Amino acid sequence: MARIIFVTGVDTGAGKTIIAAHSLDWLRRSGCNALGMKPFCTGGRGDARLLRQAQQSALTLDEINPFHFPDPLAPLVAARAVGRRVELGDVLERIEQVAKRCETLIIEGAGGLMSPLGEGFDHRDLIARLPCEVVVAARNRLGVINHASLTALAMQAIGVKRITVALLDVARPGLAARTNAATLREILQSARVVTVNYLGERASSWAGIKNNRKKMKKTLAQFLDHDNFTFVLPKPEGKTGSGKPLKVGERNRSLR
Repeated sequence: MARIIFVTGVDTGAGKTIIAAHSLDWLRRSGCNALGMKPFCTGGRGDARLLRQAQQSALTLDEINPFHFPDPLAPLVAARAVGRRVELGDVLERIEQVAKRCETLIIEGAGGLMSPLGEGFDHRDLIARLPCEVVVAARNRLGVINHASLTALAMQAIGVKRITVALLDVARPGLAARTNAATLREILQSARVVTVNYLGERASSWAGIKNNRKKMKKTLAQFLDHDNFTFVLPKPEGKTGSGKPLKVGERNRSLR
């Protein structure tokens, strides 16, 4: 299996797409055969299109985003509105198809961690069935300590071993922004906490991704560039959509 990095967030608009697109762009420019997916989009598909640009159209839009529904609602609700039923196995199968084609797969979630994705499952159920590490995107402002801590602790509860909290600075940071990172490091001692400097109003555009490459380089290296990594499968009995067990994988790779 590919190395899988799942980018979730504390809420909608937390910065998941910025982290996912920059990670994908950085890995590919470092020589890694990386691909990216956003399995669920509701409303528009702008996030999926940005990921397609970040991987030079290596995947079709439907491969990147196999589950798209027109109403801007939680995926479960948006699917029901058009009479669709999405099962966890369907999603795992689509992910497995792409994971077989790359060394590293970036997966961007939809909304917050507990946003319902399909019938009887949310992001936690999906992540628990994947041998993945998790990046939690969050805006660096008042309230983020609670939201990021709850999200990271929920990940630990399902067995995720490698967790990074990415705090994205806002245009007008308040007093809390100066202390949030240190406080989260104290609370979440087993998680990595990194800060992302404010990237401008166009940060989630392809022009913004290219313009901010230098600014993001050191931040991304903190959780993307490591020579040895081991996947820990939280639920060994888990199956993919095709019925094959997901395997624990190991790689030695330098992306410096």
